[in-house]
Parts: sequence; C-alpha cells; structure tokens
Amino acid sequence: RLFDPALGGGALLDLGVYPVSFASMVLGTPTSVTAISEPAFTGVDATTSILLTHTGGAHAVLTCTSTAVAPTRGAIVGTEGLIEIPGAFYAAPSFRLTRRDGADEVSEEPMVGKGLRYEIAEVGRCLREGRLESPSMPLDETVAIMATMDEVRRQIGLTYPLG
Repeated sequence: RLFDPALGGGALLDLGVYPVSFASMVLGTPTSVTAISEPAFTGVDATTSILLTHTGGAHAVLTCTSTAVAPTRGAIVGTEGLIEIPGAFYAAPSFRLTRRDGADEVSEEPMVGKGLRYEIAEVGRCLREGRLESPSMPLDETVAIMATMDEVRRQIGLTYPLG
C-alpha cells in the first residue's frame, strides 16, 4: 500500500498531511510552498521535504519519509522562546517551553490512546449536535491544507492513475 500508486501511496499522502496540518494549525495558510522529493522504486515519493513561508516571514520546515526511521518530534521557534514536542508531535503527552531567558517549563497531560481518539470524539460531538463541520477544524482549513498538499504534489511531479 505505501508504495502503490493505484492506492495513493507515497510519503506525502501517507505521512505528510500531519506536519502540513501542524504547520497550518500554528501558522495558518502559507503564502508560498517549495518542495523537493526523492522518488521510490514505484514512482511515488519516498522522501519529501517542504518549506512553507507564511505572512510575517515565518517558515515551516517539514519532511516526511517512508524509507527511513525519522523523528516525529515537533518544535515551534519564536522570538521569545522555543516549544519542543518530544516523541510523536501528533500524540504528545508533553511539551517543553524554553523562554529566551533560559527558564524551562514542562507541561504534561495523561495521554489515552495514540492521539486520533480526540478527532473521533470531535466528529461524534459534531454529529450529535447536527453540525456539518467542527469549529476546531473548519472545512475551509481542510481545503487550504489540501491546496498546500496539491501544490507540493505539483512541484514534485507526483501524479496518480485515475481509478
């Protein structure tokens, strides 16, 4: 599945949506997208790296790979400090805030499951309330994330057969 073009295989569609979504959550929709990729033996992407530029000059630097063991931690670097998310950023029970003056603060919350349970709970809540979208993840943000993904695919020349 991971390398099969007919099944939408490749690192970008399988893994890349998570860091792109994280960058969108933190920085919003990018103003420019730059992407490079190394193809897998089947023609899908094996490794893809993405640079997103945002209003105000912020950058998001993202990489996804299906051929290597890579860290899944995240970091948010700002003028007043650094937030580091150890382990899997999409299911992190803790993060560390290091302020410009060197003061550290660790925030920890118990994690139940592997992270996706919160999305499932939100979908259930919205359905029970008769909502067609979640205020936590509006449809326009989903469309913007997919536009970013489509631009990455365009730049790296990644296409899929029509089924």
